[in-house]
Amino acid sequence: MTETLDVETEVPEKASQEGEMYTWHEGMEWNPVERIILERRSVRKYKDKQVPEKLVRRILEAGRFAPSAGNSQPWKFIVVRDREMIEDMEKYVRLRCKVLKFMLNWQTSPLGKFAWLYSQMGARLMPNLMHPIPFGATALIADGKLKLFHGAPTVILILMDTRGAAKPPVDVGICGQNMILAAHSLGLGTCWVGFVEVFKFGTKWNKKLGVQWPYRLVEGIALGYPVAKPDGMIERELQEVDWWEDGRKRTVF
Repeated sequence: MTETLDVETEVPEKASQEGEMYTWHEGMEWNPVERIILERRSVRKYKDKQVPEKLVRRILEAGRFAPSAGNSQPWKFIVVRDREMIEDMEKYVRLRCKVLKFMLNWQTSPLGKFAWLYSQMGARLMPNLMHPIPFGATALIADGKLKLFHGAPTVILILMDTRGAAKPPVDVGICGQNMILAAHSLGLGTCWVGFVEVFKFGTKWNKKLGVQWPYRLVEGIALGYPVAKPDGMIERELQEVDWWEDGRKRTVF
C-alpha cells in the first residue's frame, strides 16, 4: 500500500523573514544549522521507546529533498519497526560475520596460513571492506559484542538505484546525511550501518525486503532516542586545505 507522506510544509514565519536566519557577521555564534552539524554524534545505545511515526516521516522527507544529479533521486527507503524482524536481521548478519571471521581473521582462525592468504586476496578485491575499522567490527559482531543496529527501535534502509545519473553513491550519501541531521534536530539519535550490505550475500533478505534490480541495498540508519546526552562538539583532526586566490596558493587549516 502506498501512502503520501503527511508532513508539515508551512515555513515558520520567523525563518521566512529576511535577515533572521540566513545572514552572517563577524564574530557571530554558530547558527542553529551549524550547531546541528557540529554537535551530531553517532549513537550506539538507545532507549526502549519507539519513535512516533510522524517524526520518521519528517526525517524521510528531509532525505527526499536532498540534492542529486539532475534531481534523479536515485534512492528508495524501507522502514523497519518490527522488533522480531530487526532481531532476525541481526542474527543473519552475526552468522555471516562468523563465517567471515573464520575465513579471514588469520590471528584466530583455525585455517591459519590459509586465512592469511584469503585475507590478502580480500584486501585486493575489497580494500575498503578490509579496512581495519570494518574488519574489526566484523569480529565484534561475530562474537556478539556489537549489535548491528545497536538496539534502535527503528531502522531506515536506503536502496540505491544503480541507473542513477552521474554518481548515485554520492547522492545517496547526501540523502542519508540530510536524514541524520534532521533526526538530530528533532532530538533523536542515529548511526550509519554499512554492514547491511551483508544481506546481498544471500537471497533471504533481498526477497523479504523486495530488493530488486535496479535497486541495491547500500546503507542503513539506526534511529531512536539516545541514552543520556551524546551531543557535543568533539575534536576532529585538522586537515590541510590548498587555497588558491589571486594566482597564489596557500595552505590553511
